[in-house]
Amino acid sequence: MRFIHTADWQIGMKRHFLDEDAQARFSEARENAIRRIGQVARDSGADFMVVAGDVFETHLLRPRTIRRAMDAMREIPVPIYLLPGNHDPLGPASIYKSSEFIREKPDNVHVLETDEVVVVRDGIEVVGVPWMAKRLVEDRVATCLDDLPPTIGQYRVVVAHGATSGMGSSDILGIIDLATVEDAIVHNKLQYLALGDRHSTTDCGIMGRVWYAGAPEPTDYDEVDAGNVLLVDLEPGDVQVTRIPIGKWHFVERVLDVEYGQAEAALQRFLEELPDKAHTIVKVNFRGTIGILDQMGMERTLEEQREVFGAIDRHEHRDQLAILPKSGAMDDVHLTGFAKDAFENSWQDRHFRIPRVSATETP
Repeated sequence: MRFIHTADWQIGMKRHFLDEDAQARFSEARENAIRRIGQVARDSGADFMVVAGDVFETHLLRPRTIRRAMDAMREIPVPIYLLPGNHDPLGPASIYKSSEFIREKPDNVHVLETDEVVVVRDGIEVVGVPWMAKRLVEDRVATCLDDLPPTIGQYRVVVAHGATSGMGSSDILGIIDLATVEDAIVHNKLQYLALGDRHSTTDCGIMGRVWYAGAPEPTDYDEVDAGNVLLVDLEPGDVQVTRIPIGKWHFVERVLDVEYGQAEAALQRFLEELPDKAHTIVKVNFRGTIGILDQMGMERTLEEQREVFGAIDRHEHRDQLAILPKSGAMDDVHLTGFAKDAFENSWQDRHFRIPRVSATETP
């Protein structure tokens, strides 16, 4: 038995650092990711697909956004099981209950609204653990597993969303206890737990049967291994999980060390080496000692490259820069007494560290 495990599509996601043109491309990429996942399902001969939560970024989406997502899902040749997550929970105002969603939903799309067993076909079952509100107060996966009978001659995939024990989360409310999951696998209550919420593809280390698929398109800088879907093969007593990269966008974060007279060139080299600039979002900060002309050149380069990249996200207060009038230590400024103290304090107030350099250095 073979299926596609994906999660965290977050259709309709906005990013404040994207201009109108880049945001349109970013949104389109998320819709196109659905089609690429469909192609994976088609090429692999998968039996079905599960989307483990946060299919949509929010309930408040334009009808056009919902319609375009539904059109992309309609093209997928296998049943798709959508799980409501913390971004799109199944409450009274849920997007899954909206007239637009109900009207546009194709026949191959099914919403896992309860934790009841859903039969995909003979021998294959899916069980969802949907979010009913934005916050959880208990481990609903444990409750679901406790009520499930052991499988006999069939495959069962449980689909859930949220943080798991051992993944560094401090939120004990609603956290998924992996020891409970492992025990349920040993007692044959399920053969695979498909998880969403963590945007980096992650093997949770439970006999290779508990995974976070990760987001198919990256969403932030701290995602270690986003941009994948998982192709899962289940056989009696065995499981094989294959990462398949499909993401087009990239998030790059860098603290760039710069030197007096070389800062603009260093920045240009860094940006030139990045591939696929139109789909790359860069957050760059600087560390070092530069001159006024360096600063002007860096700003000019950043402004020019913003037209090329998906976005260049700058937070100048995080720089560790000393901007000197000349390439020298404080003694080279030729100030004394009160004026020198005021000059030094002005840099300290901005939290910049001015390193000492040789007094013989030529600006």
